[in-house]
Formats: sequence, structure tokens, C-alpha cells
Amino acid sequence: MEFLQPDYRLRVAKLQSLLRRQGIEALVVVSNVNLLYVCGEVFAGLAFIPREGEAQFFIRRPQLHPESATVHYVRKIEQITEYIDTAALRSVALELDEQSYSDIQRQRKIFPGAELHNATALLREARMVKTPLELEQIREGARHHIATYATIPSLYRDGMTDRDLQIEIEREMRRRGSIGIFRCFGSAMEIYMGSLLTGDNAGAPSPYDFALGGAGSQALPLGSNGTPLREGQAVMVDMAGNYGVYYTDMTRTYSIGRLSDEAYRLHELSLEIHRQVMQKAAPGTSCADLYNESLRMVEEAGAGPYFMGTELQAQFVGHGLGLQINELPVLMGRSKDTLQPGMIIAFEPKFVLPHIGAVGIENTYLVTETGIENLTPAPEEIIDLTQR
Repeated sequence: MEFLQPDYRLRVAKLQSLLRRQGIEALVVVSNVNLLYVCGEVFAGLAFIPREGEAQFFIRRPQLHPESATVHYVRKIEQITEYIDTAALRSVALELDEQSYSDIQRQRKIFPGAELHNATALLREARMVKTPLELEQIREGARHHIATYATIPSLYRDGMTDRDLQIEIEREMRRRGSIGIFRCFGSAMEIYMGSLLTGDNAGAPSPYDFALGGAGSQALPLGSNGTPLREGQAVMVDMAGNYGVYYTDMTRTYSIGRLSDEAYRLHELSLEIHRQVMQKAAPGTSCADLYNESLRMVEEAGAGPYFMGTELQAQFVGHGLGLQINELPVLMGRSKDTLQPGMIIAFEPKFVLPHIGAVGIENTYLVTETGIENLTPAPEEIIDLTQR
């Protein structure tokens, strides 16, 4: 059996096309997330992808496949020179944004005559549009994600804190197949299985570039912080799906008893933004236009002070996702990207009300040839957890 199956050959071909377009002779892939993308496995070693010809895989461990014309087992990455004339290359793309300085310098020595290019942007561009296998895996993950959310009302108990409820949801996620790890792009981005926000903690700013923050803990300043769940509070659950290799993203809002009329108004505004803005989305639509139209609706409704936070307001309303929870494109005002068939985007217009918490929803959408398909069609109304 060949090491690269057909869908992964499509991915390598896409990368080779980008290499040719940018005039780069070869690409070296070493990060776990991008090895998953190019071959579907994580291993210690590297993948060498020339702009023409077969990709080569140099594996230190584990040794799971027979050696072949494209699979080579090595003790150290410098042994790539035994198979490839690396000194003859004049340009090579390395994952400069994903590695330590020492690893980059070690790789630089393998290609002594090559001009170095940053492969990170190239790989992120390739991953924006999903292949058939990726879409199949994302759909399967979405089904598990929806099934987990359906259990949330049954997990609530009187006297819980936000952290207590989040732990129960995490347990249900793992029981239903979540692998637990949540990959983010960016060395300063961290998250553990998602976040749950209630009360004033929903407006607490975080150092991370997510839609909303939450004080979290000293070691992970994001999400739940032990706030008791009390009458009149909104409970926003944003527990991302990672039921396999690919992510889906979904947010739903719950309540402890009845909320204020303003909370229900803003939640309905979030639903209306989903309906109107996503109805206009299609291949060729500007990501900046999606953000600006959302903002126009928010301002028209007089909801600007509550949109995407209070103390610190996020300047985007959605993002791509796939192997990482924060992929391209980003739906923000300065984006230059346009939607393409096969893109996966999470759209999340949310509002934060002092003392009450956050309201609104987030869905994962697929850009099709003609429009948008919602991959997370779960109930969207505010569900009162005390009325289960």
C-alpha cells in the first residue's frame, strides 16, 4: 500500500502548485499539525515536498511503514542529504513560525545554498479550502458535537459553579469520542477543550485572541473561573468539537431561570445576523463585507457597546477552522480574503451584558458552490437549565 492515499496526494499537489506560483523549489514540513495535513500522521522527522516529483518522508520514529522510494527511516534529519542533493537547491520554504530558533538553524545547514522562505503562510493558505476527506471528517465531527450539546441540560445541577458544569460537559465530550487536545495557531494561544462563561466573568478580558475571554485561572486566563450559577444569569457554552482529526465550533446559550428582556433581544439579534449575513455569503463574497454587514446590523440595533465583549471587544466575527481551531480566513474589517467553495468558517456574533453574561450563538458553516451550509444545526433558542 502506498504511504500517501489519494486525498493526501491532492493536498501535496496543492502545495506544489503554490510552490510553483511563488517560485520556491521545495517545502519542508515538520510540525505535527502540518504533517497531519500532508500525510495523515504525526511522526518525528520531516516531509520534503519538491515543487515537481514525489514527496519524500524522513522518519525517525515510529517505524510503522515499510521503507520505499518515498519513505526513509533515519537516525537524524541530516541524513536527508543521503537521498536528496540539498546543496543544489536555491530556495526552500521552512516552517519559520512553528519552530524554535535552534531547529530552524539546524535545518538551514541542510540547505546551505538555499534562500529561505516562510512556509507557514503557504501551508495556512493551502489548508483554507478543504479536500473531500477533510469535509467528510468535519461532518462526522459535527454530528458528535451536536449529540454532546443535546446532553447539556441533563448535566446541570442546582448549586453548580461554571467550572462544575464545564467539567461535566468535558466528561461527556470525552465519553463521546473527543480526543481532548485543542490545537491553536500561534505560540501565545492556549485553550483547554473550550470555555463556559456566565455573569460578569463573560466580560473579563483575556490575553488570548478569542472572541470572548473570561478570567479562567492564573495558569490559563480564559473561560470559567468558579462563578456560582445563579438565577438570572446566562450560561454561554463554547466547547469546541475535536472528535477525531478536524474541529467544529459551536456556541449555545442557556439560562438559570429567566433573563432580562434585553438579553433575549440581543440573543435574537445574534440569530438574525446569522440568518441575514449567512444568506448573503457565497463564493466570492468578501470576508470584510461579512464583518461590516454584521457590524451595521449591530449598530442599527443600538447594541454596539455589548458586541463581542465589553471591556475588550474582539474585532472579528468569525474565523476558519480545520486542523486548528483558528485557521484562515478571518472575518474582520481589514481582511483581503474572499470565500471559496470548500472553506469551513465559524460565525459567532455574540453580546455581553454586565452581571448577566454572554448571549448569542456560533455555528460552523461550509461554503458550497452556491452558498452556505450549516454543519451544526442544533436548537438555537436560550434553554432554561432549571426547566429540564
